[in-house]
Amino acid sequence: MQITPADVAATTAMITEQNLDIRTITLGLNLRSCAADSVDGISRKIYDRMTSAAENLVPTAEQLEREYGIPIVNKRISVTPIAELCDAVPETDLSPIAEAMDKAAKEVGVNFVGGFSALVHKGSTRADEKLMDSIPEALAKTDIVCSSVNVGSTRAGINMDAALKMAGIIKKSAELTADRECIGAGKLVVFCNAVEDNPFMAGAFHGAGEADETINVGVSGPGVVRAVLADLPKDADLTTVAEAIKSTAFKITRAGELMAREAASRLGYEKGILDLSLAPTPAAGDSVANILEEIGVGTCGGPGTTAALAMLNDAVKKGGVMASSSVGGLSGAFIPVSEDAGMIRAAEMGALHLEKLEAMTCVCSVGLDMIAIPGDTSVETILGIIADEAAIGMINNKTTAVRLIPAIGKKPGDRLNFGGLLGYAPVIPVNEYAGSVFAHRGGRIPAPLNSLKN
Repeated sequence: MQITPADVAATTAMITEQNLDIRTITLGLNLRSCAADSVDGISRKIYDRMTSAAENLVPTAEQLEREYGIPIVNKRISVTPIAELCDAVPETDLSPIAEAMDKAAKEVGVNFVGGFSALVHKGSTRADEKLMDSIPEALAKTDIVCSSVNVGSTRAGINMDAALKMAGIIKKSAELTADRECIGAGKLVVFCNAVEDNPFMAGAFHGAGEADETINVGVSGPGVVRAVLADLPKDADLTTVAEAIKSTAFKITRAGELMAREAASRLGYEKGILDLSLAPTPAAGDSVANILEEIGVGTCGGPGTTAALAMLNDAVKKGGVMASSSVGGLSGAFIPVSEDAGMIRAAEMGALHLEKLEAMTCVCSVGLDMIAIPGDTSVETILGIIADEAAIGMINNKTTAVRLIPAIGKKPGDRLNFGGLLGYAPVIPVNEYAGSVFAHRGGRIPAPLNSLKN
């Protein structure tokens, strides 16, 4: 499928008024050659590998921005899950590796680096355990390193021992960065069904089935979709609304396809996937919540929100998948509360609460994302939230995740202010009736029957 100048012109016309952008160009790097028998050895190899492989990433992205007039909000790196490199190291603290990643990422000028990660959905190795134990310190010592742990999958079930451990790690990560708005927890994701080619943070890592270097692109454009829907007559039926979303998603995705092709070609790396997600920002008008309200939901979180979001998510995928032959990642509509001006407003006025957000995650991308909860929330409660969300992903064979931020010293009605792309998060109440028996039983929740597909 050829990209014509008319396609480019039609797309660039959306930029200035409707916040069209490419959310991220993410360079995926295989770091398996960086394995060594000491933390220092791994750290040195990783620094050298990242700085050499990514030295032209930011200049190339900036050149593409100038040539095509489409902003690229973030330039990022994702790497092989670090736990996979550490089987031979005797040290228990792996945070120096994260510091080396942070230093290398700053050297090449990227915004985030992801992959301080472990995959423990069926069991944990000694290296996995060391990495998880190192997460709070690693995130406290670094600025742009992100971490993720996959604790469940449709094929394996949910590793509840790992989920409980991660609940404690989320809280400790928040405590160690309490003087920085608890940002440590904001850079940590707990997954079910994590994907290997995700360009979005904080959950990005470079999977085992990938080439040595790949370029993955994540598109955005909630503002464009909202503007198109705002122009529709108020009596337009929902079939017409869905068709308008589909055609708009196609145009947005074509912009990403163009950038992905060009970036991969100029860098000499493999073109990976295009993640055709609607990823909001705190900017006014660049909100998934506003799209739902344009569809006709009174306020995001009110009755009808889940249905409208289901239609939006499906229409985005149907439109976007025709624009690229390599769609992957997470793909769909994101609902990160702190990064979406409409979600923030809805949470502050009480229209949007945790249980409604959980229902919404059943029909859209990812899960409970960038949600600030009271700082005194128990580990057992956090475990329950992780388990509920992982179960949704496991049963529905979709990727779900939890990125909760315990706001240390704060209560409902207060806020955490992260600034920039991460925005600010109103602290929302949680249901504290979790109990302790379920949290501490351990073991695995078995895989569902729909895992037996072969």
